[in-house]
Amino acid sequence: MSTASATVTLPADWRDFLALTKPRVMTLVVFTGLCGMLAAPVPIHPVLGFTAILCIALGAGAAGALNQWYEADLDAKMKRTQKRPLPAGRMDRQSALHFGVGLAGFSLVLMYFAINLAATIILAASILFYVFVYTIWLKRRTPQNIVIGGAAGAFPPMIGWAAATGDVTLMPVLLFALIFLWTPPHFWALALFVKTDYANAGVPMLPVVAGERSTRIQIGLYTLPMILCAAAPWPLGFTGPIYGIVAAVMSGLFLAMAVQVAIRRSEPEDMMVPEKRLFKFSILYLFIVFGALVVDRWFT
Repeated sequence: MSTASATVTLPADWRDFLALTKPRVMTLVVFTGLCGMLAAPVPIHPVLGFTAILCIALGAGAAGALNQWYEADLDAKMKRTQKRPLPAGRMDRQSALHFGVGLAGFSLVLMYFAINLAATIILAASILFYVFVYTIWLKRRTPQNIVIGGAAGAFPPMIGWAAATGDVTLMPVLLFALIFLWTPPHFWALALFVKTDYANAGVPMLPVVAGERSTRIQIGLYTLPMILCAAAPWPLGFTGPIYGIVAAVMSGLFLAMAVQVAIRRSEPEDMMVPEKRLFKFSILYLFIVFGALVVDRWFT
């Protein structure tokens, strides 16, 4: 009597489909998109505004689902991602693919018919960039995957702005640049304390390929132009002092933490406290800076 070994896929429930959308990542995406919309110089009808934000959320969720569909083999090798629906065997890859493609298609059709063409084009670009440029092309091939791929996560403020105005001006481009330059320090801080995970999965993140020293220097170098992009809207006359002061204070704190990470050397059994602090603060940084942008727009 022989026993056949087979991989058993358990039935997926709604929580698994929700997990495919990367809800924690989506929160920041939706927030920056909302802030881009509310900071625009013209108001948008609340129903249309809600619809646009829904489309941004669905588009981000679709990109996350397609990312997990393609990277199921990598996720199975990393402690941080082993419990996701696909590597944990709670869902088959075909279901994830159909879910991601369907969600992407629905978000684009709804954005086009309910909002405008400009917002639809940028939303489509963000989904395609994240899936094809970052996930499929760059992530397994180059340590610069985060630098170039970071553009995908920088689109939401432009989408929100375009949803309200129908076009894109210098201000949303600055917001795009801010998130684009924020992404490398944010993810490389994470990569420093989960380097072994990436190495085991064969992902060429910068700490794995170039080493800690180079990664720390790059974190410091990318922080400088990021701060300039954060500061630029005030002297250019796009915002008032509320945003300017908040951006200056938060950028100063970010710089202090980034410098600490850039100049230190890790020891054996290092707990990587400064790196974890920078990673967590970088998320708070975007929330507060973009929140200040909206407060400034509405109260000055």
